[in-house]
Amino acid sequence: MNLSTIAACHECDLIHRLGTVPDGKMAKCSRCGAILVHAKSNNDERTLALAVTGLILFVIANVFPFLSFSLEGQVRQTTLLSGVVGLYDQDLWAVSGLVLLTTFLVPLVQIMGLLYIFLPLNFGKPAAFSPAVFRMIEKLRPWSMMEVFMLGTLVSIVKLSDSATIITGVSLYALLILIFVLTAVMTGIDPYHFWQKWAYQR
Repeated sequence: MNLSTIAACHECDLIHRLGTVPDGKMAKCSRCGAILVHAKSNNDERTLALAVTGLILFVIANVFPFLSFSLEGQVRQTTLLSGVVGLYDQDLWAVSGLVLLTTFLVPLVQIMGLLYIFLPLNFGKPAAFSPAVFRMIEKLRPWSMMEVFMLGTLVSIVKLSDSATIITGVSLYALLILIFVLTAVMTGIDPYHFWQKWAYQR
């Protein structure tokens, strides 16, 4: 089945009608030579594998201790969500909601959305509302800011290291790896390939 797609060149805005681009091949603009589509091999399998890995890391990052503070013989453990609760208890509701949104809710929705789309897609049965979920994932990209949270955490560790003993938990390392996994999966998604495969299998 030969499906055609309308695509505009991001460099010169020339409109093209593209057919199916084989895996590993590229389609270039006939005017300026810019790459319109680069069909990556095993794109669906790679996306699904990264999404499953991301879900495992997400669970670890939110279940296990994030940091432990030892001061004058007293040890206090914190998790990601306990930090959100702490901000809320200090009447910093807006900051607490923003941290919850950008470091917990948005990454979780992205991961679950990817699993919802690509798990059935790999078995040749696209899930209902896949296009709507795919568009939602794309729109949520700017709101996933775990790297900003991690940077703030590292700055805090440096500042507090002189007054307390800080022990990093497994959650911190899981979150660090999760940032790279989510970055890889979001940058590796091929919208053209998704729309082609969804239209073919529906």
